Amino acid sequence: MRRIALLLLLSMAACAAEDWGPLQFLIGKWTGEGTGQPGAGAGAFSLTPDLQGQILVRKNYAEYPAANGRPASRHDDLMVVSRDDARQLHATYWDSEGHIIQYSVNASPGGIVFVSEGAQSTPRYRLTYTADGKDRVKIKFEVAPPGKDFATYIEAAARREK
Repeated sequence: MRRIALLLLLSMAACAAEDWGPLQFLIGKWTGEGTGQPGAGAGAFSLTPDLQGQILVRKNYAEYPAANGRPASRHDDLMVVSRDDARQLHATYWDSEGHIIQYSVNASPGGIVFVSEGAQSTPRYRLTYTADGKDRVKIKFEVAPPGKDFATYIEAAARREK
């Protein structure tokens, strides 16, 4: 009987740990194409639970063809999403260009927004995912130079892999 109760408690804890609320719609593997600076590109990302559902790990890459005298390039990044004691979502981002960004994570109408934390005197970043049907998502990455408003850097769309 104790074993059954323990298994039930563990099962309930795993379910609670895997409920990511406004991020739930993004869990899975996605492929997409985008436009914007530095040019048209293609890529993919995944968002998967890790550490027994205590964190989410996003792995992303984008490939850009040679254009306007620039060689072809590839961008890779990793983001870890976690919850604090108050269940507020936060994320830490690292990329192949050496950037490290701390994000707060908030629900938005139809999606989720990652906004970099920091003073107006530093560059700021905003990454928005918006559901576009059951298996599609729109992605918008914006940059705000010090003291300026956000401007779109990249817009893309992705579809869930089956």
